[in-house]
Amino acid sequence: MSKRVAVLMGGLSPERDVSLVSGAACAKGLREAGYDVVEIDASRELARQLAEADPDIVFNALHGEWGEDGLVQGVLEHFGKPYTHSGVLASALAMDKQKAKDVLRAAGIPCPEGVIANRFEAARAHVMKPPYVAKPNAQGSSVGVHIVLEGANRPPAELGSTAWALGDEVLIERYIPGRELTVAVMEDKPLCVTEIVPKTTFYDYDAKYADGGSDHILPAPVSGEIAERAKELALKAHRALGCRGLTRADFRYDPDNSEPLWLLEINTQPGMTPTSLAPEQAQYCGIGFSDLVHWMAENASCRR
Repeated sequence: MSKRVAVLMGGLSPERDVSLVSGAACAKGLREAGYDVVEIDASRELARQLAEADPDIVFNALHGEWGEDGLVQGVLEHFGKPYTHSGVLASALAMDKQKAKDVLRAAGIPCPEGVIANRFEAARAHVMKPPYVAKPNAQGSSVGVHIVLEGANRPPAELGSTAWALGDEVLIERYIPGRELTVAVMEDKPLCVTEIVPKTTFYDYDAKYADGGSDHILPAPVSGEIAERAKELALKAHRALGCRGLTRADFRYDPDNSEPLWLLEINTQPGMTPTSLAPEQAQYCGIGFSDLVHWMAENASCRR
């Protein structure tokens, strides 16, 4: 009898639409791999939804707050069935960008310096001398990110807007010029290095998920030394935060800097959409999509 896998998708975060696409792709890949799949649009009644589905494995395809920050992981621990991706602590830590970087710096990984500020304070006056990046401290997918360039007279007005719904805590972080690189890690193996060339001002939400929003150059046109260093740092960060399963580390590469590679963040639940980077790297390494989600399902675990 085939194992039953519940794919969690949708959810409550601003990244709901992306999660629905990720979840549908993962469900299709899991069916192709021979699993009995039930798709769950995760709600606040998740415990009931899981009990009704009665799966052997939970495949977490949620993105952003609630689904990626340790809260759903806590529900899954209570449910007691193996689930994909990182556990409660690693998920919560990785989602808090500043706390994650404190841990990563302690592990010897170069990260841009930054400060936490209230968004209204950050909207009134520059908290840091430009150029800097202002972003929510606990969101994913480049939601709410603003680059403040050198010479800017004022901070982004959006930070003080009544329409802002991304939390009052923002991270103000030194802007690192250069190129965007990323490395996916499967448990203890970094896959390869992709250069991302966005067609927008920077690699924002639209560049990540819109058709043609960015070009992915695989493998990245960098030296072998830089490629190996990026993979080494990605694996080191994965281990330092206590992650498991599939993660993705995003870097800025500035060859004119004495330290050319700077880690921006770790994604504990990378996108699994048709334009997503981690499945693309797996494919480059000879791991098809259905094989990737099969590995993720079989790698699932639970402390209970």
